[in-house]
Amino acid sequence: MREQISPHLLTGTRARNRRIDLGLRQTNVAKEIGISGSYLNLIEHNRRKIGGKLLSELARVLVIDVALLGDGVSDAILVPLKEAAAAFPDESIEDLQSEELLARFPGWAALIVAQRRRITQLEDRTEALSNRLAHDSQIANALHDVISTATAIRSTASILVETPNLDSDWQSRFHTNIDMDSARLAESSQALLGFLDMEMEAGSAHVDSAMEQAEAALAKSDYYFLGIDNGDDIKFDEIQNATTRTILQDWAKGASEDAVSLPLKAFTQVARAVAYDPARLSSQFGVALDVVLRRLAHLPPDSDHPLMGLAICDGAGVVTFQKPMLDFQLPRSGAACPLWPLYQALTQPGRAIRRIVRLPGAARTPFECFAIAGPVGDIAFGSEPRINATMLVRPASADDTVDVVGPGCRVCDVHNCTSRRHPSLL
Repeated sequence: MREQISPHLLTGTRARNRRIDLGLRQTNVAKEIGISGSYLNLIEHNRRKIGGKLLSELARVLVIDVALLGDGVSDAILVPLKEAAAAFPDESIEDLQSEELLARFPGWAALIVAQRRRITQLEDRTEALSNRLAHDSQIANALHDVISTATAIRSTASILVETPNLDSDWQSRFHTNIDMDSARLAESSQALLGFLDMEMEAGSAHVDSAMEQAEAALAKSDYYFLGIDNGDDIKFDEIQNATTRTILQDWAKGASEDAVSLPLKAFTQVARAVAYDPARLSSQFGVALDVVLRRLAHLPPDSDHPLMGLAICDGAGVVTFQKPMLDFQLPRSGAACPLWPLYQALTQPGRAIRRIVRLPGAARTPFECFAIAGPVGDIAFGSEPRINATMLVRPASADDTVDVVGPGCRVCDVHNCTSRRHPSLL
């Protein structure tokens, strides 16, 4: 399905509603931020764009986070907000008024989205744990060992209690059995905990997965460390979770290898010269395309490089790493739209794919996507190769014709989609 981008701005509407809710006069707000009342009127009726310092000043006067006032908030919050409503189909939720809720109360809308995201994480974790309990033979064996050992200890203890005049030799044997069984029980319990992967920081109420914690740590540094380009050994000693620390160290090792293949100064110079074309960069430096895609996504954020996101998934379509960008963020639950080039690349290993896509609805950011899939790790005869797909995402020109990809079938309103898995709840 192809259609042209149609602009639809909500910043002005949010600003106007916020001003009215605060009981402020339009002329007073305009004077405070240094513009005329007529110009502010045009902004509030979405007839003039606003950004930069002026947007920050308006947010200050209206006592609201600038991130909740700008245009990007609608892209990042509106779809998850509809997903939150779709999760409760039996409730009488006015779906058509979700845009109004976002426009008038962006903070409450953001809170609903954050809560929905947290609920989804917990549901995914619960489902994964239930599946492991039902189908993982290692867990089943460990659980059986725990139960049988505990039963043996209980039986032996009952004999000792119920037979006070037991011969001393037999008492010694039973005590030895209890000691051995209790040691085995401790080992089985530790093994069971290891299989369930239930480690969490003591006293912590937040139980994000190790991957989520790793990506949060990378996001704080804008997915870039100067030491990687300088050849330094990057440490993450401040990370307490051992699994999270391992994920970060593996990421740093891969990023360092990419930096060696594509030195920052030379790569940056050529990238600018070829307009950041991944295929031409791959040919120029003689490296694999997926290396170029990762390197582009991890350029220094304080330079004039284009804004770029990244997603990597395994052969099962599970997102193993991603760098979100604007309203681009794929779910980890496997419920993403299969029309994203990332997943299409899995069916065509070795083929480079470039497409312009965007989410359905008005005012969605068009994305230029570059994707490729191929084997990773060691390759051996007689064993199946491990396949990963990599996709680079960056904003595209608003004049480009785009393919529409959905946020997920449950809340996607694209009609006659041949890739739909089940009907939309909208």
